This record gives sequence, C-alpha cells and structure tokens, in this order.
Amino acid sequence: MSTSAQQKSFKTDKRRLFKDRFAQYSITAGGVMVLVALLLIFFYLLYVVEPILESAKVEKRTDVSLASEKNYVGIGVEEQTEIAYLLEDSGSVDFYHIKGDNSGQLMKSLDVELDGNITTFAKSAPFLGLYAYGLDNGAIKLVKPSFLVTFPGNERLITPRISYPLDGEQLLVDEQELAIAKFAFSYYEDKAAAVALTEDKRVVFAAFTPEENMFTGEVEWLIERTELDIDGRVNELLISPDTSRVFVRSANKVYIFDTRDPAEVELFQVLAANEENANLVSATLLAGANSLMLANDNGEVSQWFEVNTEDNGRQFAKIRAFETEKTNKLDIYTEYYRRTFFTTTSSGDLGVYYTTSEAELWRGKISEQAIDTFAVSPRSNAVLSLSNNTLSVFEVHNEHPEVTWSALWNEVWYEGYPEPAYTWQSTSASDDFESKFSLVPISFGTIKAAMYAMLFAVPIAISAAIYTAYFMSSELRRVVKPTVEIMEALPTVILGFLAGLWLAPLIETHLPAVIALVTLLPVAVIATAFGWTKLPASIRHLIPDGWHSILLIPVVLFIGWLSFAISGQIELWVFDGNVRQYLTNELGLTFDQRNSLVVGIAMGFAVIPTIFSIAEDAVFSVPKHLSNGSLALGATQWQTLVYVVLLTASPGIFSAVMMGLGRAVGETMIVLMATGNTPIMDWSIFQGMRTLAANIAVEMPESEVGSSHYRILFLAAFVLFIFTFVFNTLAEFVRQRLREKYSSM
Repeated sequence: MSTSAQQKSFKTDKRRLFKDRFAQYSITAGGVMVLVALLLIFFYLLYVVEPILESAKVEKRTDVSLASEKNYVGIGVEEQTEIAYLLEDSGSVDFYHIKGDNSGQLMKSLDVELDGNITTFAKSAPFLGLYAYGLDNGAIKLVKPSFLVTFPGNERLITPRISYPLDGEQLLVDEQELAIAKFAFSYYEDKAAAVALTEDKRVVFAAFTPEENMFTGEVEWLIERTELDIDGRVNELLISPDTSRVFVRSANKVYIFDTRDPAEVELFQVLAANEENANLVSATLLAGANSLMLANDNGEVSQWFEVNTEDNGRQFAKIRAFETEKTNKLDIYTEYYRRTFFTTTSSGDLGVYYTTSEAELWRGKISEQAIDTFAVSPRSNAVLSLSNNTLSVFEVHNEHPEVTWSALWNEVWYEGYPEPAYTWQSTSASDDFESKFSLVPISFGTIKAAMYAMLFAVPIAISAAIYTAYFMSSELRRVVKPTVEIMEALPTVILGFLAGLWLAPLIETHLPAVIALVTLLPVAVIATAFGWTKLPASIRHLIPDGWHSILLIPVVLFIGWLSFAISGQIELWVFDGNVRQYLTNELGLTFDQRNSLVVGIAMGFAVIPTIFSIAEDAVFSVPKHLSNGSLALGATQWQTLVYVVLLTASPGIFSAVMMGLGRAVGETMIVLMATGNTPIMDWSIFQGMRTLAANIAVEMPESEVGSSHYRILFLAAFVLFIFTFVFNTLAEFVRQRLREKYSSM
C-alpha cells in the first residue's frame, strides 16, 4: 500500500509539473505575442504614414519635336495626360500624342472661328480650362479645347474638339472697338468679365450678365463698362475667377480694384510690392484666387493676401516669401486646386513650391533653353514645357505637398486669417479649399480631456479605494467593490450619450447648482465626520466599525437636493439671473453646452472603476503583519495608513492612476459626444475640445484612401500610440522604482 501511495503521489506531482510548465509557457507566449502585436501596429502605422514624408519628384517622360515652326502662346493637356494641345497666335490649335505608341505624332490641327484679327492672347484660371483671343475690333473670343471619348469596337478613342463658351458669341469689351493690347478674363457660373488694355492705352473693365428674354427665350448679355484709372504703363492684368477683383500691375505697383458691383468699381488698394533694389517681373493668382503671387528679378517670390488691419479694414499684406534664382524672366504657374506653384526661368530651371507649408519641394534644370510657356495637368501629376520648338513632358510625383513638420506642429498663416494659428480643418465644400492639418489643437484637446477627467476621477477613486480596503468592514466591502467594478462594464457610448443629451443641458440650465454641489459636498462630509466624533460614545458605538460610510448617503442626497433647490436663487442673487451672460460679459468666458466640465464628469465616471479596482487591490494586499506591527508599536490607524500602508501600496496605486490616464487618453465615444468636437486651444473648463481619438473616429470614414487627409489621420493614430507608449513606459519605470524602494518594508 505504501508503494501504491508513493506511485500515486508521483503521478500527481508529474501532472502538476506539466500544468506549471504549460502555464509558464502559455503566459510567456502570450506576453511575446502582445509585444509582437504592438510592434506590428507600430510598423503598420509607419507604413501608411511614410508616403507623406517623401519629397517631390520630377522625371522626364518624353520630348516632342513640333512639326513646324509656329509661335505658340498657350499649351495644355487633357486629364489623362495622353494628348497635349498647343494654341498658336494665328488662331489654330494643334493636338499631339504624348503617350503610347503614337507619342510625338501630330494628331489633328483645328482652326478657331474668329470674326476679326488676333492682337493678343490670354488664359483663364487653370481649373476653368479656358483660353481667349483678343481682336482688333475690341472684342474677345473664348475657346476651350475639349475631348470626346468613345468606345468603338470596345477600344477607347479620344477625339479632340474646340468648343466655344457663350454659344460662340464674342464679347465686346471696348465699345469704341479699338484693338486690344492685353487682357484678362473669367467666365464662371454664368458670370463673365474682362479687363483689357486698348491700343489707345485705356484700361477697360467690362462685366457681362446673361438675361433671358421671357417671351423669346433668347439670352441677351447686359454689359456694364468702367474705365480704370492707372498711373503709368500697364505690364500685366489679372482677374479673379469670380470676377470680384481686378489686379493691374504697372511697373512695381499693383492696383487692386473691387469689381463686385460692376456699376461702381472702386480702387481697393495700391501695393508697392517690389523688394528693395529689385523690380517686379510677373504676377499671378494662386488657386482659389485669394492669394496674389509676385515675382521679383532678385529671385524672390512673395505671397500676398487679405488680412484685417486696425486702420483700414481688410488689406493685402505680404505673408511669406520664397527664394528662387535671380533672373529677369521669372514666371509663375499654379495648380488647378492646390496651393502648389511652379517657377520657370530664362535658363531653363524649374522650381516647385507649396505656400501653406512654406516648402521648397523640388528644384532643377529641365531645359537648356529658356522656357517659353508652361502648363500643369488637371491632376497635377504631369507638366508640359515648351522650349525652342520642343515640347517636353514631365511626370510629377507630388502627392502630399501640404504635409511638412512645420505645417503639422508650428503656427501657420492661412489665407484670410488675421495671424498665424494652430488650426485643424480638413475638409470644405470648395475644391480649392486650403487644407489645415495642424496636429497641435487635437493633441492639446487629448491632454485637456484627460486632465479634467483625471482631476475628477483620481481623488474620488483613490480615496474610495483606500477607505474600502483599509477602513470598511469586510461584509460591506464584498458589496461595494463588485458594485463599483460593475460600472466598468457600462458601455462608454451610453455614458457619452447621457453626457451629451442629458448631463450637458442639465449643467447649462443649473450651473450654479453644480458649482454649489462641488463646493458644499466636501464641506458637508467633513462637517458630518467632525460632528460624529463629538457625539456621545453610546451613540457612536451603535454603528459598528467599518460601516460609518452609510451615514454619508443621506448627507450626499440632501446636499444634492439642496444645491439644485437653491440654484435659481443663487443665479438671481449672485449672477443677476443669468449666469451665462455673467460669464461672457463680466469674465470674458465663452460657455459651450458641451464643454470640459461635462467631459470631466462623464469620463471621470468611466475611469473611476479602473483606478478604484487596481488601487483597492494594492492597498488591501499590503501584508497584515506590517499594519499590525505598526499598530502594536503605538501608531494610530492614520499614521499606519500614511507611513506604512500607502508607501507599500504606492506601486499599485501609481499603476492604477496610469491605467486610468491611458484609458482617458484613448477614450473615443465620450469625448466625441460630450465635447462639441471643436479643435480649439483653450484651457477654459466651459469650452470643449477635439481629441485625437475622436478626430480619427469622425473623419476616417469620410477621408479618401491614400489622400493626405487619410494618411495624416494615421499619423494622428501614431501620435496617440506614442503618447500612450511613453506614458506607460514612464509609469512602469516609476512603479519599478517604488517597488524596489518599499518592497523591503
């Protein structure tokens, strides 16, 4: 029997050894897999973000030797960059293949239908795709190269054509019918306008408004003309696409006219825009027509747009400058929608720049001769250069010009803003919208939301954990602790819903009550405790040790009722009946319904169970012999708590706080529904914010895959990942130091 017993014991020990090793290897493998998962997340985020860090590239695709020596005044390319068109000063348009097997071949040549002799040529804003010829009879004729795509025999066929806006009607700019020497025009959303320099040196602005005859259905053009007073020769004319502004460059001055009302054209501003010891050589309007780009012969290209001034209202001001090569011929070309612009020189150099990020994206030589004219493709993925009767096509890789370290983390002066600012505004209804991708306001919002949540949660959770673990009776603890931990299972979307739709309006309506509750409740608790100690021992002994917290339940309920009961009277006596107006007018504080106070309370309730559970376990797990020894040596319970229990439990308490902080930093639904989701930078408790997590949740579904917006959202996720990683690493470091320091007690 003894042998059998020994064998049975041996088998039991073997099974136990197997279980121990299995558990050891499983836990180790689980830990390793967690680390692997973190590394995979890290590298995947880097993989998605990496393209926005790439520099721009310009690579030559092909050179096309033109069939004949012609004086081309304008060039362009269709959207797929397969066919280029060249407009001659005599009124013909040549179409060339620039891609595929037929690259370099003349496809077709078409003549423009004109009623008069050509005297000059102009092009519209790039996104309009329009060109116009100025005639000797004071009129202009708009033309638009277009392409008809058909599929005969399931093969794609592109047929070039010339279309004529305005039903082919010529616009008579000068009613004296004198030849046009220079002009600029726009035709957008049924509004047409032109500003022209006539052969007798007059500058004429003409606005054309369509009016349909209600009887015949014919469209008649109402014309309003105004002569502009310009002191000196006219070098260049520009007009905004919406016809609200006209720019006239005369030597080193730029005359800006307000043409919103064609009947009352006003001189808006005169810019002395040249640099010291330099002269203006060219000007153009950036995409969106909010910025004026001016080039000097010293190589500087400056950006000007309207800002608020103290004396004269909105005025054009120089915002930033870009350094290029010093030359007497420096031309500027813009993209269709983005704030990228290109510079070409007489020496054949090309520069690529982006205004918002103040970045020089690329610079190099693309031609040995002077560049006669230049064009950007509609998708900004290719450019055309005409030099010495050779058409050169270049592939451009410039997917994310708006993303630089400066644009992400520094103040940027955006168009129309009074000063540089940290701004996040990723989308707009306009195609020529200037994207604003500053990560500072949403990172600030993340820190702000977490701070207010922790200010609310940490004192309550830690105090409750200490009392529950050290002072509360075991019977009551078995009820309280599971109840608090059940709160952790409450979905955050429910908390966010309640915070946004119930708590926020409640606080807005009863703000004095909330302030009174926060003020009176601690005072009432301390007063109750003090009063209890002054009662006779016979009464105090009626409540067993560890059950005294029950006495505070009616106190809390009474103070809550009292705070809301006197809210109206407090608002009437202290704030003259309107606390929001008092905050705004007297204190200069903006009150948003969904604000940091709401977030602090709502997210605090979400964080409290996490902190409470871990901290309570840490305090309760302090060896009893330490506290008993301290009490036996004559220390009071409070002295034992402060000098023994809390020090020993400090690693666990610190871990609890950091776990709560990690939860607060990464919270999504509560901050999404209770903050107003406004990316502003203000520490005010009465204003909202936008966090990294909420921003990703809101904007990721609407972002285009592979776009700058899409990749910057992944960058925001990467920043959030780094935030939590750094916090957790510091927390683990501090926890280990605390553990080493107090583990020997």
